[in-house]
Amino acid sequence: MSSAPPSYKGHRYPVEIIAHCVWLYHRFPLSFREVEELMLEHGVLVSHETIRRWCLKFGQSYANALRRRRPRPGDKWHLDEVFIKINGERKYLWRAVDADGIVLDILVQNRRDKAAAKRFFRKLMKATQSVPRVIVTDKLRSSGAAHREAMPSVEHRCHQGLNNRAENSHQPTRQRERAMKGFRSVGGAQRFLSAFGGISPHFRPHRHLMTASGYRAEMTIRFAIWDQITGAAGRPAAA
Repeated sequence: MSSAPPSYKGHRYPVEIIAHCVWLYHRFPLSFREVEELMLEHGVLVSHETIRRWCLKFGQSYANALRRRRPRPGDKWHLDEVFIKINGERKYLWRAVDADGIVLDILVQNRRDKAAAKRFFRKLMKATQSVPRVIVTDKLRSSGAAHREAMPSVEHRCHQGLNNRAENSHQPTRQRERAMKGFRSVGGAQRFLSAFGGISPHFRPHRHLMTASGYRAEMTIRFAIWDQITGAAGRPAAA
């Protein structure tokens, strides 16, 4: 899998502006029009529709590049599912995080039965290219049934109170869901949340565990990584 930054050929805006708009949209609960307004305040004239196209084109690429830079996940995974409303209908967002709260993968599905759980387990192992030592889920029966078929060698701990890491990981998604007033399609929700799940956590270190100076130093490193994976570091402006 290539680690080179994406191509910006044919874009008249410099990479710094494109990457900054994608960062704003995925880091903060902003609409495309609000990002447009923030850029206008800085003297940059760009339409909300252009920003939307940038996020669709580059968001997932940036998220994938950030995921490739993460250390291998721990051997204890927390899995959880919550319902989300998509075009007025109830769907389910499946999510897995490791013991450090790092999002491993997400999947939007119509159901939360055994078939849906197996589909998520298999996607998760393919995405991480690893198998955990332990998985922790809530008391959803379909998770246990799917575990016995998809991960028979993995220890399964089923307890509501043990799964706070996965449940807490849903909070930024809920915030965005409210800001966006819901999602309009399953495909649109999957595309956005997949990119969001890769970009947003990169800029959310455990601040409560850091000193102010330590937090600023950590964020400086993370912004430098962002510049590297987007191609903004040391790159001339696009024509």
